[in-house]
Amino acid sequence: MFDRVQELRKSLHAHNHCYYVLDDPTVSDAEYDALLNELRVIEAAHPELVTSDSPTQRVGATPTTAFAKVRHPQAMLSLANAFNEDDLHSWYGRVRKVLGDNQTIAFVVEPKIDGLAMAITYQNGTLAHAATRGDGAVGEDVTANIRTIGSVPLTLGGHRPVNREASVTGADAATNAATFPPLTHTALPTSIEVRGEVYIRIADFERLNEEQAAAGEKVFANPRNGAAGSLRQLDPRITAARPLRFFAYAVGPVAGVRLRGQWEALGYLQQQGFAVNPDVRRLDDWDAVVTYCRDWMSKRALLGYEVDGVVVKVDSFAHQEELGVVARDPRWAIAFKFPAREAT
Repeated sequence: MFDRVQELRKSLHAHNHCYYVLDDPTVSDAEYDALLNELRVIEAAHPELVTSDSPTQRVGATPTTAFAKVRHPQAMLSLANAFNEDDLHSWYGRVRKVLGDNQTIAFVVEPKIDGLAMAITYQNGTLAHAATRGDGAVGEDVTANIRTIGSVPLTLGGHRPVNREASVTGADAATNAATFPPLTHTALPTSIEVRGEVYIRIADFERLNEEQAAAGEKVFANPRNGAAGSLRQLDPRITAARPLRFFAYAVGPVAGVRLRGQWEALGYLQQQGFAVNPDVRRLDDWDAVVTYCRDWMSKRALLGYEVDGVVVKVDSFAHQEELGVVARDPRWAIAFKFPAREAT
């Protein structure tokens, strides 16, 4: 019986990953439901076999009356903004001043998703708890709700490191996605905090508002508000019914694995089963960074999700440590902000 439970869980985790992260379902809904139902029946008959990382436990928590406060072990910093290319060049000048003109500097750039920042902690490869950014120092415990999001793995490792999130080309995103070099390590961390953004695709948001209006419920002003409102439901069953997704974009405190930079960290997160933005790039040339920002300002309307800018980060963690933090803003990153869109 134990072996069958393990087999079912492994299969269901793999199918979840293919469906929610890769957009590449490997079985029909009926086949998936049959596997999940078989697991539920076995666990009901043998409750001693139930574990927190079982696919049956994604929606298992009872409604709460309030969210507990969580102090982040490492502050979730805000980003300074660049509103034009002059601001961008000024930031680069400050980075150069600290690191020196002879230093080779690589940058990691990606579209800035307009969602809700999240920190998800895994202990020995299993999802332990999750918290909102809050004020950067203290957030809210939303573990039960995060567990309902299909693109958030309950356990790390054992996934295909391919990202099929919709790209601007409309073609198979896997052919256009960032290609990370092979990692020199594949071990699971003893502890890792994965940071990223909870968001709703535009098409899913429009359907959600249609459903809300039909039910006589309040509609959301934009996808970000929809994501925030959905994640902060006191009843996880409501969150589970909302079309939430998660993009991983950084790591917080890590133990058991040594990561040397942002690019390597993203490759590692993708290997562990997280969706990473396929349009992220590592660039060695500063002019290429500026061109990337300029190009994405014109392409933002072609994406399947809302973005409000481009995030530019110095790749090397050693360089990041040398650059440090000013007030609440890291000197090693900046957000190139797009002009606000106007609509009626």
